[in-house]
Amino acid sequence: MCDCCLVEKDIFLPQPATVNETKQMNATEMYLHISMDEAPLNYVPGQFVEVSIPGFGEAPISISSSPTQADGFEIVVRKIGNVTNKIHQLKAGDKVGIRGAFGNGVYPVEDAKGKDLVFICGGIGLVPQRSFINHILDSREDYGQVTVLVGTKDYDQRLFHEELEIWQNADINFHETIDGPDERWDGNVGVVTTLIPEIKSDFADSVFFICGPPIMYKFVLMTLNEKNVPHENIFLNLERKMKCGVGKCGHCQMNDKYVCMEGPVFNYADLKNVPEAI
Repeated sequence: MCDCCLVEKDIFLPQPATVNETKQMNATEMYLHISMDEAPLNYVPGQFVEVSIPGFGEAPISISSSPTQADGFEIVVRKIGNVTNKIHQLKAGDKVGIRGAFGNGVYPVEDAKGKDLVFICGGIGLVPQRSFINHILDSREDYGQVTVLVGTKDYDQRLFHEELEIWQNADINFHETIDGPDERWDGNVGVVTTLIPEIKSDFADSVFFICGPPIMYKFVLMTLNEKNVPHENIFLNLERKMKCGVGKCGHCQMNDKYVCMEGPVFNYADLKNVPEAI
């Protein structure tokens, strides 16, 4: 468990926070930059928060920014229900409630130092991975070769356009694809697994981080098995149907594991015998 999870606080009581900036990223995703009104939010890459709107409820949302960012934190919210629809109506200066940060299964920030890392992101799966990627870019000398593969269903659903352009010129091996052709797109066309040949680091010695839709996991894991990647070198982000964030409601339970408590980032070696996981 990380140190920030050991601080005594009422985990059921939302803390006041202020929306500093919002940006519509595509038809269903909105970016928000938020600052806590009282004590700052302490978090590590891989954790999430519960965002609450009085009178509407709350929703678990991944933190997308790096903890090296000192002036608040960033989230990206997909519009899929009453709470998230209300979040999409927020503007700078509006107030929200924040519980968290939650999640004991996080990205291995310390253990990954000195190793070659590969991030495979499908669609909105880029959002939580971005937290660790930007943390690495802020401490680039601590890590080995870094490869980032990003796949999106179509051009209009791409996220963080300007930032991805910066990554293309950063000290990482960056590649992006969209599933189908588009006259506005001159990059790779195909699902994200078509980018796996762009990985230059040694598969057996690299650490892989995967986040995306369930169908993507199936084919990415098949490919990594063919490349003889050790299962303990693979980490999966399983943002299942979390609700409460503290292991009380059971929405995210898979056999004896609670995603909100033991995840949302899991080592694949720990999931091989959990039928509901993948």
